[in-house]
Amino acid sequence: MALIACLGPALASPAYSAPASGTSAPPARAEGVLERVARSGELRMIGPADHPPLLSLDAQGRPQGYVMVVATRIAELVSAAVGRPVRVQFEAVTDAEPLTRRLGEGQAELACALPFSWARDQMVDFSMPIGLSGLRLMAPAGRFTGAPALLAGRRIAVVRDSLAETQLRGLQPAARLQAYGDLPAALTALTAGQVEGVVGDSALLAGLAHQRGLKGMALTPEVPYLRYALACAVPENNSAFQHLVNRAITQLLQDYIAGDATSVTAINRWVGPGSALNLPAQQIRGVFDALLIGVEPLRPAPAPAGASR
Repeated sequence: MALIACLGPALASPAYSAPASGTSAPPARAEGVLERVARSGELRMIGPADHPPLLSLDAQGRPQGYVMVVATRIAELVSAAVGRPVRVQFEAVTDAEPLTRRLGEGQAELACALPFSWARDQMVDFSMPIGLSGLRLMAPAGRFTGAPALLAGRRIAVVRDSLAETQLRGLQPAARLQAYGDLPAALTALTAGQVEGVVGDSALLAGLAHQRGLKGMALTPEVPYLRYALACAVPENNSAFQHLVNRAITQLLQDYIAGDATSVTAINRWVGPGSALNLPAQQIRGVFDALLIGVEPLRPAPAPAGASR
């Protein structure tokens, strides 16, 4: 804004003259997200396809999980805004770096369930949070309490160059870290006896263990080593689209708190009672309440004057 304020008076001053005729026109403005979606009818979403219960593929190769509940609500609101049906087109992208880069370069419009980082924030914009998660240790029940002091000299798996690796090195420098390309590979190493535990996102660890039918595993400590919010990332400088994303998320969380049957059923399937995470509905409502602090509640628009009731 300061730069614009400085340029404004200069452009209005008598010393400024218009470009001479024949001067090439400025380049056309790049197509915005809503313009592209209105033209194509597709909302391109990217992300890992092996992160249950957040995002994975079903037996037919279709994306499923809590992220898809969020993305569907976003697509519905975008559809109303652009005046045509909009469907979510998913493409699996594993590494966080190309995922962020592709969003930044406009090759996709949406990626959800990402922890915020300052490095990513230089390339993309983040929505309001869709949930909370944290870093915990998965191992056979009774092996660890989660206390960092007891991890010294123990073989612990992490995802290479991840937040978990950085955090564990700070918590217990004497742990024997084993770095893997992704969380599924780290969990495979645990079940094969190559490591004694895995530190990673607790929701993803629980989801993967449930998907693989692993029994006797425990997540410790009770309070995560580090807690963080999960959000959706969108291309930078597309405020109209980001606004719709935030409204869709807000409405979804509000609907769950209010007991809307469709929203409660959709969310509970992935994170609620009986799911891989098995979170009590009261706990989910408490988290959503906290995420909505500072956000103006969305209320139904008043009926037009004279409309029948």
